[in-house]
Amino acid sequence: MTSRTAKSRSWDEASARRLERQFLARPAAPGTPVADVVGAMLGAHAQVLSAAEVSVGVRAAGVTRAEVRAALWEDRSLVKTFGPRGTVHLLPTAELPLWCGALTAIPTGPSAFAPDVRVSEEQAEQIVAAIGDALDGVCLTVEELGEEVVARTGPWAGDLVMPAFQDLWPRWRQVMHRAGQSGALCAGPNRGRKVTYTRPPSFAPLPGEAALRELVRRYLRAYGPATPQNFTKWLAAPASWVASLFARLAEAGEIEEVAFEGAVAWVAAGDTEFPGGRVRGVRLLPYFDAYAIAAQPRESLFPGEAYRRALAGGQAGNFPVLLVDGRVAGVWHQRRQGRRTTVTVELIGRSLTARQERELGEQAERVGEVLEAKAELVLGEVTVGPHA
Repeated sequence: MTSRTAKSRSWDEASARRLERQFLARPAAPGTPVADVVGAMLGAHAQVLSAAEVSVGVRAAGVTRAEVRAALWEDRSLVKTFGPRGTVHLLPTAELPLWCGALTAIPTGPSAFAPDVRVSEEQAEQIVAAIGDALDGVCLTVEELGEEVVARTGPWAGDLVMPAFQDLWPRWRQVMHRAGQSGALCAGPNRGRKVTYTRPPSFAPLPGEAALRELVRRYLRAYGPATPQNFTKWLAAPASWVASLFARLAEAGEIEEVAFEGAVAWVAAGDTEFPGGRVRGVRLLPYFDAYAIAAQPRESLFPGEAYRRALAGGQAGNFPVLLVDGRVAGVWHQRRQGRRTTVTVELIGRSLTARQERELGEQAERVGEVLEAKAELVLGEVTVGPHA
């Protein structure tokens, strides 16, 4: 337990530690494997692949989207699949045993679908097995995959009953994320404009409890100090279940309490060193960047007016953000035309020093380099709404 006289760690200290460990204080050195950068982030959100490319690129010197795509489609050191919160992420292929072991051990809550839409647990397992069999050694579009799933399970799996984007999808797609989280599915290279899916390289998932314990320790090293409530939100897991998991880790001496901003939080056991002072500097983070989503408390990351302007109903990630000295100080948007891209940055309730303006220009140039375009920086209002 934390001593009442222990020094309370500040937001600036925690922020500096998180930024350093995620290569946001200093980019990873040239030659650092892209998968190592993604691993330090605990995955790069990749619903918008260009945003994931920028997330990785701003953390790694010299890396462009070409290197990220090569890691995905050529050397396969990365996979694009369903990760934490059931959302699409880039994950290191070598870490799939950890991720799949942990994600499949999270209790599933009640289905959000109507009774006549849902699948039973037995049907869900049949679908996941059918997906894995169908994708072994091939790349299929979602339509082709659906045909294979129905052929291996039954017509019920293809019933158009699942509401999605003003349309109806076949029943089997409601557990597609489970197939990704279990290692039966990942994204394949596009076929023209068509998305394809394949099966990742064969691996044996870690046992669930061991994987969960390691994931908590890695989370705390990347984003700690943190509370069970913070981890619950990041993983989208049941709160009481997470509280029990943290209690087991604490009893085993694998995590320990620290005072953080005057309250109790947790770090991995022995991981109590913090940098002195805050990290100075300007950073541009894209949609759904890992740091913007995971760093807590959110009110400290998005201070004052930034909480209203840079969040969508309290949800982080829906706006690309400008960080100044580790806190959100603006939003931005990039619009590409051919080989050029315009980076528009809207400041929130502040101005920049001459040094910060120079750094912002360098950051805009870096975003352009990652996207293999020449960037032009514009300071002004961002009129684009939040990403869905």
